[in-house]
Amino acid sequence: MIAIADCALILLAAGRSKRFGDADKLQQIFLGKPLAFHVVTALEDVPFKARFAVCSETALDFASRGYAVLHNDDPDDGMSGSVKLGVRAAMEIGCAGVIVALADMPRVTASHIYRLIDAADGIGPAVVIASSDGVHTSPPALFGTGQFEALLRLSGDAGARDMVRAGRHVIAPETELLDIDRPEDLERLRGLR
Repeated sequence: MIAIADCALILLAAGRSKRFGDADKLQQIFLGKPLAFHVVTALEDVPFKARFAVCSETALDFASRGYAVLHNDDPDDGMSGSVKLGVRAAMEIGCAGVIVALADMPRVTASHIYRLIDAADGIGPAVVIASSDGVHTSPPALFGTGQFEALLRLSGDAGARDMVRAGRHVIAPETELLDIDRPEDLERLRGLR
């Protein structure tokens, strides 16, 4: 079993947000705070070995929230470049696994992260456990050390999408896995109860 205390959280916050328009979607206010800080708050008591925020142009201060900030100088390389930065940092400190989460998924819960860890019980270091709403797979996803080299070979904006699809899946409500890509996604989020 992979212990949460041996895992690094890699929070991806370096996307260009082209579908959202000119504004930094991560800074958009939702329920009184920036969108990105909802997942930060939800996971603040999870005892990760380390927390890495991979950023490019956001002005949000992830360091003040306990994250080591990794700057992605080439966000046009897509999600894979950010994943690789986080995995390399996790490897440097000897993590047994990484949990990759997105800063634009404000309704992810700590309970779901623990369910990902529980689902890895007995699988070993080659584990890939991803989230699913029962139809589509998505982050957050857990990758054991046996997947680090494959993560470091990724390219483009698909990131680890194929690895996530092929892994085990832990079901969560669609609204918990809501990813904010466009202004209408933010409006849908604001309309949820």
